Amino acid sequence: MTAKAHITPLLAVENLRTLIPTRGGRVHAVDGVSFALEPGKTLGVVGESGCGKTMMARSIMGILPRNAIMPPETRIEFLGKDLVGLPGPQMRLLLGKDIAMIFQDPMLSLNPVIKVGQQIGEVLHHHLKMDKPAARNRGIELLKQVGIPMAERRFNQYPHQFSGGMRQRVAIAIALACKPKLLIADEPTTALDVTIQIDILDLLAKFQAEKRMAMILVSHDLGVVAGRTHETAVMYAGKIVEQAATAELFKHTAMPYTRALVDASPRLTDPPHTRLQAIGGNPPDLIDPPPGCRFAPRCSRAKDRCRQKEPELKHIEGQNHRFACWYPLETK
Repeated sequence: MTAKAHITPLLAVENLRTLIPTRGGRVHAVDGVSFALEPGKTLGVVGESGCGKTMMARSIMGILPRNAIMPPETRIEFLGKDLVGLPGPQMRLLLGKDIAMIFQDPMLSLNPVIKVGQQIGEVLHHHLKMDKPAARNRGIELLKQVGIPMAERRFNQYPHQFSGGMRQRVAIAIALACKPKLLIADEPTTALDVTIQIDILDLLAKFQAEKRMAMILVSHDLGVVAGRTHETAVMYAGKIVEQAATAELFKHTAMPYTRALVDASPRLTDPPHTRLQAIGGNPPDLIDPPPGCRFAPRCSRAKDRCRQKEPELKHIEGQNHRFACWYPLETK
């Protein structure tokens, strides 16, 4: 994505590569991802499970396995500061304050043996230096803001005493406690029922509008991304294979993989018992990716060139729409 000339990106990611050494070899979990994100904007990131969405988000946060490798050509600039290789103490000053993350499963991100109020208070004390009474008042206020009833009583309860949707609201309260400039939401509505999903997404949108917060929304749900983001990036096998303004991407899809994702999604207009379309084959081995386009073995449009040479991520002339395909679908 090319940022507008008159707006400095809040986050600029260039050639992000994350390698995970294993006994079988190095996994190319994220392989050459680049994008920029402006204040107040939302970037949706979609793709199949295992395509690198979560690893990309964790790479930006710097919360990777200890043996993970990020080559020197990778740059992650936040407010003009390169986060790659930033010393731990300096990174910890940013995480939770200027950059926050909502994880997919709140039961894994919340400490089960610490009361939720204390967990909120720790963030406020560490980053904003609030004393205990001030942190308690602010914590209760946050719980009310995220829609938790009887916040004063719930402040002193443990995570297991909350439902799944309420635990996710607590996780959001913690993430938003210091009014971050960038929020990374990794599948924030997974396993929640539809009405709670809407509440959670509306809540994030409300905070974003009030604070001009930038957000990366990682999801497998194309319907959520279509209605909640300004721009969408499609990932496959560790790479971005298509990216555009969200309305443009769904209206003028260029990459066959993106079209396959759209076709695999259920539609309200389909008659009952309509059989869902599946994407044939399996994602490639990220230890030893195939030559050429990584989607070629599963693509009905693939030709010899696709299997021999990898296509570059290129822009449609005159548009902020880029894709990686030798034989794209019809575009404007």
